[in-house]
Amino acid sequence: MVKNKLDGIGWFSYQTLKRLCLNHPDVHFIFLFDRKIEEEFIFSNNITPLVVLPQARHPFLYYWWFQWSLKGLVNKIKPDVFLSPDGFLILGAKCKQLPVIHDINFLHYPKDLKPLTARYYNYFFPKFAKAATRIATVSEFSKTEIAKHYGIDQNKIDVVYNGINDFVKVCTVEEKLNSKLKYCAGQDYFLHIGSLSPRKNIPTLIKAFAEFKKESASKMKLVLAGANFWGLAAIHEVIKKLGIEGEVIFTGRLADEELAVVLGSAKALLFVSYYEGFGIPLLEAMEAEVPIICSNISALPEIAGDAALLVDPFNSTNIKSAMLKLMSDETLQKDLIQKGSLQKQKFSWDKSANLLWDSILKCVKE
Repeated sequence: MVKNKLDGIGWFSYQTLKRLCLNHPDVHFIFLFDRKIEEEFIFSNNITPLVVLPQARHPFLYYWWFQWSLKGLVNKIKPDVFLSPDGFLILGAKCKQLPVIHDINFLHYPKDLKPLTARYYNYFFPKFAKAATRIATVSEFSKTEIAKHYGIDQNKIDVVYNGINDFVKVCTVEEKLNSKLKYCAGQDYFLHIGSLSPRKNIPTLIKAFAEFKKESASKMKLVLAGANFWGLAAIHEVIKKLGIEGEVIFTGRLADEELAVVLGSAKALLFVSYYEGFGIPLLEAMEAEVPIICSNISALPEIAGDAALLVDPFNSTNIKSAMLKLMSDETLQKDLIQKGSLQKQKFSWDKSANLLWDSILKCVKE
């Protein structure tokens, strides 16, 4: 959990831990940080926060922090359970351990990460999975993946879905107009939410958008809302090659309240990643009453249900066709929004916290 920089795993950690601590005041929680403690992450009086050095921001330091610094501390504390919201474990720890392994994209797409990071993940995560007392993950898709590739009994893996953040909302007509004026000179826009990492498949999305623009003569823009990641040069190269400079808007990371308005003002969410363990933006779009186009692979069909147009993320023409279909059919837009209002009811952070607590209790009893 890093202040003002919560992403998918960060939100999972924040929302579930906050509820666990508040819902179970008789339980003592020890929060281990590798940096200055932020008071907003100390949710209740039953938390003891500790800073453990060094800061773990590199594979060598991941190893040092977990296998040396934390190992000595945890073996001294002897907790009932060591819970790791991002899946890293302490090999040889003298306690039960529960990692939340959100996905194993690094196994399938190691080139999407920096080489040393990919090597670290692919070497250690199979060991973490074997060392775990139980494993929690965020979708049935990821459960199947972990069981298949790491040889883990599915009965040992608990599915703990993500939820919907409170700041997401349905926008007013005025908010929508102001957002379009601010980012797109008053034009309607498609939106992608998420860090601009390779697995988000941004170059293919941009190619599909260029094809949509050419075939429809639309003045719509494409807004990319998320932090820059390595590989950004490839995205700009595609934009330049297609001659659509000025049609693709980069907002960078947005504050939560601003992101809510940008999302709620979009004509549609485009989320065509080729690998996701969950896909929180899908739930956010459902909450904001924005129709969705998303990939037909990994966990996305499981989360979207029938509330999205599903596309082949490797086929820009297929994505373009879905964009044309959605924008020309208001009845379809309303139908997807209505289905989204039903699908989103399956997910909430309260449910997530309860499922994670159940997994913790199972872990204690094993």
